[in-house]
Amino acid sequence: MTVTPPSGPHFPAQSSSVSRTGRTTVQARRIALNVVLDGVVSALAAPVARWLADPHGGWLHPLWFLAGGGITLLVSGLPFRMAQQYWRFSGLSDLFNIACASALSAVLFSTLLHLAGYPLPSPTFPFIHALVLLTFLGSIRMVWRLSARRRLMVAGRERVLLLGADHEADLFIRAMERDQEAGRRVVGLLTGGTQQAGRRIHSCPILGTIDETPEILNQMAAAGRLPDTLVITTSELRGAPLSRVLEVARLHHLDVQRTPSLTDLKPAESVELRPVAIEDLLNRPQVALNSQGMSRLIAGQVVAVTGAGGSIGSELARQIASFSPQAILLIENSEYALWQINLDLSDRYPDVPRYQIVADVRDRRRIAEVFNQYRPALVFHAAALKHVPIVESNPIEGVLTNVIGTRIVLDEAERSGAQAMVMISTDKAVNPSSLMGASKRCAEVYGQALDMRARAGNGGLRCVTVRFGNVLGSTGSVVPLFRRQLEQGGPLTVTHPDMTRYFMTIPEAVGLVLQAAVRGTQEASGEDTTDQKLRQGGIFVLDMGDPVRIMDLACQMIRLAGLKPETDVEIQITGLRPGEKLFEELFHGREAPVPTDAPGLRMASPRTVDFDVAAEAMDALEAACLREDLPAIMAIFQRLVPEFNHNRDGKTPSRTDHSQPDVETIA
Repeated sequence: MTVTPPSGPHFPAQSSSVSRTGRTTVQARRIALNVVLDGVVSALAAPVARWLADPHGGWLHPLWFLAGGGITLLVSGLPFRMAQQYWRFSGLSDLFNIACASALSAVLFSTLLHLAGYPLPSPTFPFIHALVLLTFLGSIRMVWRLSARRRLMVAGRERVLLLGADHEADLFIRAMERDQEAGRRVVGLLTGGTQQAGRRIHSCPILGTIDETPEILNQMAAAGRLPDTLVITTSELRGAPLSRVLEVARLHHLDVQRTPSLTDLKPAESVELRPVAIEDLLNRPQVALNSQGMSRLIAGQVVAVTGAGGSIGSELARQIASFSPQAILLIENSEYALWQINLDLSDRYPDVPRYQIVADVRDRRRIAEVFNQYRPALVFHAAALKHVPIVESNPIEGVLTNVIGTRIVLDEAERSGAQAMVMISTDKAVNPSSLMGASKRCAEVYGQALDMRARAGNGGLRCVTVRFGNVLGSTGSVVPLFRRQLEQGGPLTVTHPDMTRYFMTIPEAVGLVLQAAVRGTQEASGEDTTDQKLRQGGIFVLDMGDPVRIMDLACQMIRLAGLKPETDVEIQITGLRPGEKLFEELFHGREAPVPTDAPGLRMASPRTVDFDVAAEAMDALEAACLREDLPAIMAIFQRLVPEFNHNRDGKTPSRTDHSQPDVETIA
C-alpha cells in the first residue's frame, strides 16, 4: 500500500522537490551562459582566422560568416560536452575536448564555405581557424579560472604555511580552490626535498625543508610575514620531528593542524582541517610485521579471544579477522561490549564467521563448555581487570579474574586440544607495587611453568606471554581522561609531576602481539637464542621506545587544543593513588633485555617456578579468594613474587632500588 504524505508547512517533501527544481534552474542558466559565451567567442574567431589566413582580404564579412563560426562550434562541441564544462576548474581534459571541438568546427565551417560556393581564404585556413578557436576558447577559461583564484587569494584571511611533499601541497591547494568559503591563503611551502627551495607550486613559493622550519619562521617573523597557521599535509611527519615543529609553532604562537588523507582531499568540496592528534607525537616508525607468518598461523583456524570487547581484545579480533580464520569466538562478560565488537566485525569482515559468547573467565564450567564445543586452535587471552585503583579497592575480584581466570583459560584450552595461548601481560607486573601488577605477575608465573613443561618435550599447550605498557585510547587510560577534562574546561589532573609511562598505539601493540604469537609458536631450532630463552621461560616484551612524562603529555594536549597550560587550563597535582608507581619498568633489575630475531620484540627472562609448585600455589590462592582471606592471598603473592612491594598508601616510592629510565619529552 502506498501512502501519500499530506501537504503543509511541516512536511519537507515538497520543499525538497522545490529545491531540486531550483538547482535545475541554476544549472540550466549556467549551461546557457556557457553556450552564449562560447558562441560569441567562436563567432569572433571566424573573421580573425580569415584575416590571419588572408591579411589582404580585409576584416568585414557578412553576418552569416559570424553566425556560421558560432553555430559550427556549438554543434561540434556537443559530442565533447563543452557547454557543461565548469570553467573555474578547467584542466587538461577540458583543454583536450576544446582542441577536438575546435578542429571539428574548423573542418565543418570550411566544408560549409565550400558547399556555399565561397572559396577558402587560403589552403591553411582550416588549420588557422582551429588554432584561433583553441586559443580563444582556452584563453577565456584560463582567465576565468585565474580571476576566481585571484578573488580567493585576495579574500583569504587566514595565512597558512604548508608542511609536506610537493604532490600533497598540490592536492591541498587544488582542494582549497574548490572551497570558496575556506578563507585561507597559502603563503609558502616547506617540503622534504633539499633541492626544491626557490621553486613554486601554483604560484606559492617553496621556502625550504621541514627541518628548516625554525629558521624560516624566524625569518618570516623578522619580516613581519608570519603565517597564522601551519598546515601539515603529510602523514609521515610524526614523533620527535613533529614535536619540534609544534614547539617552534608554540614559540611563535601559531596554530598547527593537519589535512585529511590524500584520498579524502581529491573529491572534497571543502577542506576540513583537523588538530594534530596526540598519537602522532608518540608514534614511532612502523615495525615490519611478519604478515605471512600471521596468515599461516591464523588462516583456517578457530581462534578464541577473551575480553573481546575491551580495547586490546577488540583490536585483536579485528586484526585476526583480516587473516581469514575459520571462525572467531568472541568471549566477553559485558553484553554491550560484545555487541559493539560483533557489530564492528560484521561491517568490516562480514564473511568471517563469529560466535558471540557471554562468559566469565572465572567460570570454569562455562569456559570448559565453550572450548569443548568449538575447539579453538588458538586462544588470545586479553580479559583482565587492569585499573590499578579499582583492583586495590576490590582485591579478591582482581585476583579471581587476573590469576584464577587466566589459569582456568589455560587449563581448559589445553584440555580441549588448543595449540597455543597468547597471554597479554603488563609492565606493571615488573617489580609490582600494586595488587593488579602482582596478580598479572602470578598469571605470568603459571603461564611460564605450563609453557616450559610443554617445550621440555612433554607436549601440551604452548603459552606465549607478551608484556607491554600503556596503549593510547584504551578504556581508563590517561589520554581519554585528559580529553574529557579538556572538554569540560579543565583542570587536568596529574598524580605526580615526575610520573612517566610507556605508550604505544593500540593497533601497533596488537600487531606486535600477533608477531610474538608467530615467533613463540614456531618450532625450536636448537641453537637460536630466542628459542633457548623461550624454553627457559622467556617472556616477549614489546619495544615501547622511551617513557613519556605525564606532565609533558598534559601540557602538549592543552597546546594541541589551542590553549596555554596553566594560563587557559590548570594542571592539578593530585598525588599517587594506592598501588601506583612513579615510573613503570619493562624488565626486572635482574632481567637483562635480550633482542630477538623478530622486529619490535625483546625478551625478558624472569625467575621461573616449577609447574607443580605453581599449580599448588594457584590452588591455595583460589581457596583463599573463596574464603576472602586477603592476608593469605598476600602471603602467596610474596612467595610467588618476592619483588612485590605493595604501595597500598600511594606514597612516593624511593628510587634507590631501581634507576629511572631515560624519558622522552614530547613538549
